[in-house]
Amino acid sequence: MNPVQFVGAGPGAADLLTLRAARLLGEADVVLYPGSYLDAAILENCSPAAELVDTQALDLDAIVEHLVTAQRAGRRVVRLVSGDPSIYSAVSEQTRRLDADGVPWTVTPGVPAYAAAAARVGRELTVPLVTQSVVLTRTQQRSTAMPESESLTAFAETGATLVLHLAITRTRTLMAELEPTHGPDCPVVVVYRASQPDELVLRGTVADIADRVEAAELRQAAVILVGRALAERADPCAGDSHLYDPARDRSGIR
Repeated sequence: MNPVQFVGAGPGAADLLTLRAARLLGEADVVLYPGSYLDAAILENCSPAAELVDTQALDLDAIVEHLVTAQRAGRRVVRLVSGDPSIYSAVSEQTRRLDADGVPWTVTPGVPAYAAAAARVGRELTVPLVTQSVVLTRTQQRSTAMPESESLTAFAETGATLVLHLAITRTRTLMAELEPTHGPDCPVVVVYRASQPDELVLRGTVADIADRVEAAELRQAAVILVGRALAERADPCAGDSHLYDPARDRSGIR
C-alpha cells in the first residue's frame, strides 16, 4: 500500500516546490492542501483527475479521516503543508493518528518561509562576528501554550537572529519585549506571503516596525525577522568565515 505523503509546499510560489514535491503531486490521486496559504498555481502540478481537498475549513480529525480513507482505498495521497513540514506544520499530530490507525507515511521537505523571507531581502541570518545562531520560535496568544523556558526574553538575550512565526498580530507587544536587549534601532524585516503574487516586505526597526505592520493591516501569513544581521548595509564590524580564511590549513581538504 502506498504511504500517505506529507509534502512541504514551500513558502507558496509554484516554482519553489522541490522536484520531488512536483512529482508526487503529479502522481497523486488525492491532494489535501491548505488553501489559505498557497498560491493556487501550485495545484497546477496535480493531475486533472486528482481529487483536491481544501483543508482550511476542516479540523484535524476530519483531515486525518480523509487521509486514512483514501489510503486504505489504495489511492495515492499527498498532504501538502505550507513551508517545511518540520516547523509548525501539525505533522506530528497527524502522523500520531496515522500511526494509531496503522497507516504508513513519509515526509518530503520544502523551502521554509523564513528562508524565503531572508532570500527576498538578500540577507544571511548568520554573519561572522555579528551572530552565528538563528532562533525559530513563536509567541502565545490564542494558541498552544509555550514552555516557560522558551520565553522570547530568554531567546533575545542570546543575541541570535530571531525568526517569529504566527506572531504578526502581536508585533507591538513583542517589540516592546525586545527593545531592552536589542535596542530601538535593531533592524526588523516583516515579509507577508513570501514569494507569492501578493507578497509584501516591510523594513524597519524595533522602534517603528509595529507602526508599519498596523498601517499595512497584516493579520496572518507573515514572518518577522529581528537581528543585526538584517541591516540593509553590511555591518563594518562583521568578519569573514574561517572556511575561506587564506591562513587556514587546507592540507587535509580534498
